[in-house]
Amino acid sequence: MTAPMINRLKLKSSSLVLLLLAGLGLSRCDTPKPLDPAAYDALYATPATIPAGPQRVYHLGHSLVGRDMPAMLAQLAGDGHSYESQLGWGATLKSHWDPDVPVNGFETENNHPRYRDAREATASGDYDALILTEMVEIKDAIKYFQSADYLHRFAQAAMQANPDSRVYLYETWHNLSDIDGWLERIDRDLPEYWEGEILRRALAHDGMDRPIYLIPAGQVMARIVRKIETQPDGIEGLSNRQDLFSDDIHLNDLGAYIIALTHFAVIYQRSPVGLPHELRKADGTAAQAPSAQAAAMMQRIVWDVVQSMPKTGLPQG
Repeated sequence: MTAPMINRLKLKSSSLVLLLLAGLGLSRCDTPKPLDPAAYDALYATPATIPAGPQRVYHLGHSLVGRDMPAMLAQLAGDGHSYESQLGWGATLKSHWDPDVPVNGFETENNHPRYRDAREATASGDYDALILTEMVEIKDAIKYFQSADYLHRFAQAAMQANPDSRVYLYETWHNLSDIDGWLERIDRDLPEYWEGEILRRALAHDGMDRPIYLIPAGQVMARIVRKIETQPDGIEGLSNRQDLFSDDIHLNDLGAYIIALTHFAVIYQRSPVGLPHELRKADGTAAQAPSAQAAAMMQRIVWDVVQSMPKTGLPQG
């Protein structure tokens, strides 16, 4: 059987599982209640330790991670930064953890030299930073695929394998055409779903006495879109949100650059202002670069956002 045939079967299988779960009305019966807000905030009262040098990073997720963004992050971080990943198409945390649940698009998305098996990587203790994200629609991921439980499993395994490692949850976004409004959903979904239903429940498990840090990429994208769209003439080639996307949800090179900047600022706890803006894609070809003015705007906004959110682990202000 060919890889495309296998992928099609996996897609059908995943769809059937989702329909079955929806029909059964299964809930988060084993997931603890969200951690009390005061206890949640207390986990982040002390900022994370600033990394002393280059980091080895593991990226886990789907096409909103992709291959190019981690490659751009490595270029921003400079010599010594290294990374591996496991990706899929709309993949859930559960599918990355559970060998009995297929990762859609596995053969295609991991056909590159940076691939490493997710469970093996997590248990190896080799990584300074484990970065995970959940599929969208985020409400469906939470309702049917136990997002908080699987974030907890990955985080616990990583921390046990390497007590010095840090775990991050990468906040993403929804379709630009979402009927509830793209900006409106980003504003709402972070406290309600990414934090309230995933982070706070994952951290409520017994033994989770260390924070899982937030990479607030959705918040950064929203802030930059608002900046672009409120300028009468845009900012040097950027006039609306579509200028950062290749379709209704996936980033183009300019969008990937913004997300790489956000990862850099959170992981390294350093301002991205002044970093290069002419980078390469994962395949070595030149990425579309923002203008110097647009890049400077992106860098300033990234730094403003991550410094304003305690859950990033940065000192505030």
